[in-house]
Amino acid sequence: MNMNNLTGMKIGDLRAFDAVAQTLSFAEAGRRLGRSHPSVFAAVGRLEAQLGLQLLDRRGYRSKLTEAGETFHAHVVHALHRLESLVQIAEELRTGREPSLTVVLGDLTRRKIVLDRLARFFSDCPGTQLNLDYEAVAGPSERVRTGSADLAIHRVDDVDLDLEVLPFERIDLVPVAAAGFFDVAPDRLTVEILRSRAQCVIRDTAKAADQDFFLVEGAPRCTVPDHGMKKDLILQGLAWGHLPDFMVVRELKEGLLVDIRCDILPGRRETIGVMRKRGARRGPVAEELWQALGGLANGSKAKG
Repeated sequence: MNMNNLTGMKIGDLRAFDAVAQTLSFAEAGRRLGRSHPSVFAAVGRLEAQLGLQLLDRRGYRSKLTEAGETFHAHVVHALHRLESLVQIAEELRTGREPSLTVVLGDLTRRKIVLDRLARFFSDCPGTQLNLDYEAVAGPSERVRTGSADLAIHRVDDVDLDLEVLPFERIDLVPVAAAGFFDVAPDRLTVEILRSRAQCVIRDTAKAADQDFFLVEGAPRCTVPDHGMKKDLILQGLAWGHLPDFMVVRELKEGLLVDIRCDILPGRRETIGVMRKRGARRGPVAEELWQALGGLANGSKAKG
């Protein structure tokens, strides 16, 4: 096969072959493409001549794909889809749409809900690459403040003047322990008892961490990267700690975990939302993503 001939393949010929392969009719393919029957017939013939392959068996009343035609058609479909993506990418670049965006998920994020929204959003923006990172505790807000992330989804603070926020739900951080971990009821817990047992905490990924969340001074600690591992340690009776309410509903109901809220461990209510740096320059995709994530407020099971 002369490879130079392949470089001359026309997109119109590939589209004509694809239409015929789907309809098995030159006339119907022509109507679908807005072309005449003879021009579609000629386009497929030209493609076959360039490839040196018979793609269609024309001996019957209706044409059908040959074995080579079926294999080649599968690749044509992929190539045409890729071509459409390239056209969209070029258009987005021409209009100033961002080639990439960095989004940070915080440790308190309901990942399934947020990842579903991100997947659907970026499937419609093939010209913009999603760079997705994970940070914990104060890490997400630090990334946004320093400009190393465009957006973050995590706990938000309405009084932080450096950040613009769109809250979409409220969650409770509940202190829990495995059944039998403490020898006394929650209302009998003391600081001394808490200091005698291991506490599990999330490792703060912020470089300039200056806040200690729920730490019992003097207690042994288990440090973990996320709430999934934290939950596993607590269930095994290795430590106690705070977990988001949506992660422990079943375990509390089944008695595997015990809610140990009391005067010295009241828990905490957090507002979860999307944040971005106030006053920063941003492109159209970042603005569209901001609105899309802000729309989670309508679909989340927010708690007042």
